[in-house]
Amino acid sequence: MIFDKLKKFDIVFDSPEMDCPPVFSSGDVVSGKVVLDLSTESKVESLKLHAEGFAKVHWTESRSAGSSTAYTQNYSDEVEYLNRREVLLQADNGELTVLPAGRHEYPFSFQLPEETLVTSFEGKHGSIRYWVKVKLHRPWATVKKIKKEFTVIEPIDINTPSLLASQAGSKEKMARIWYRNCGQVSITAKIDRKGYTPGEVIPVFAEFDNSTSRSVMPKAFITQTQTFIARGTMKQKRAVVATLSGDIVGAHRRETWHGRAIKIPPVGPSILQCRIIKVEYMLRVCVDVPGTSKLSLELPLVMGTIPLHPFGSRTSSFSSQYSANMEWLRMAIPEQPEPPPDYSSVVTEEEAVQNSTTGQPEEDLSGVLQRSLMAYVQEFRFRPPPVYCEVDPNPQPINMRPRCMTY
Repeated sequence: MIFDKLKKFDIVFDSPEMDCPPVFSSGDVVSGKVVLDLSTESKVESLKLHAEGFAKVHWTESRSAGSSTAYTQNYSDEVEYLNRREVLLQADNGELTVLPAGRHEYPFSFQLPEETLVTSFEGKHGSIRYWVKVKLHRPWATVKKIKKEFTVIEPIDINTPSLLASQAGSKEKMARIWYRNCGQVSITAKIDRKGYTPGEVIPVFAEFDNSTSRSVMPKAFITQTQTFIARGTMKQKRAVVATLSGDIVGAHRRETWHGRAIKIPPVGPSILQCRIIKVEYMLRVCVDVPGTSKLSLELPLVMGTIPLHPFGSRTSSFSSQYSANMEWLRMAIPEQPEPPPDYSSVVTEEEAVQNSTTGQPEEDLSGVLQRSLMAYVQEFRFRPPPVYCEVDPNPQPINMRPRCMTY
């Protein structure tokens, strides 16, 4: 039969490393070859390639139209980023091409759009995917199709003024127990910059002033929010990806964090330029007050792909950076003494009420490290420079704390 003649049909991307799939960004050239291996002589009409890239979202929600009537509302949208066609094999006069038995290779090459693309992403309610699809047309046979995805990671350079700016804030709250004021709790927190890369440590500088008659517990969390947008409606998934617990602050006491360290796990970069999918991060500094709702302060974060370079800018190209150091491909997820809590345990009661009224329930994000994208993200990061304060997460007496290093 005709199918028996085709022993192999494959797409192979050109890659600087044999065992490492390539990663691309806007403006890069995607190249490779289509491989045909025939057991006997075969006639071919054409061999065509189609490169595509889309961001797509989809979810359903149940609606009630009365006591006994219900229906399902569908929400979906998409954005096209890549659409390129190329003919790899086709006779000019429309006749069939006769290929002898054996291996045949057909190279292809195309350039990604110069305008900014969006990083590959896979989520519960949407995805951003790029792929190459090839169709083999032969007489008296069904069309043979093959599809292979490739990864796009758009560079986010944290060496920009907006991402190097420090982030700070303060918040206070009157603690109440049974309609009785029992004192005020306040938080003041600061981090050195807004942009970080996975694997870095964020030194958190904070002061917790407990003027109540009860002890409080300070904590810090890194949260990720995935937002899917369709037809003017949003669907969100939130998760805690890293935690930091402080020491109990007694009644009428004050506690200071001199650069307490919270490490960023290998999460995906921020996605901020897509119309229908966004991935955002936040450092949330909280105080648990027994008998009342928690006090929470948020500082925005941006997860980049190009780390801090305090001693000068890079001279090599972006494409060479992520393939130069394969050590990061094998970097394991940092060990944690306990799994991160559910996002619902981090938000304040006021935020929980607000989320419930807008029809966007807080959900635990179990797939923060999704697909193989996390391995590619780590390729961008040369070993980051020392953090501003090399501080042991375990508290030490003030006279034994290490000095901060300035650059």
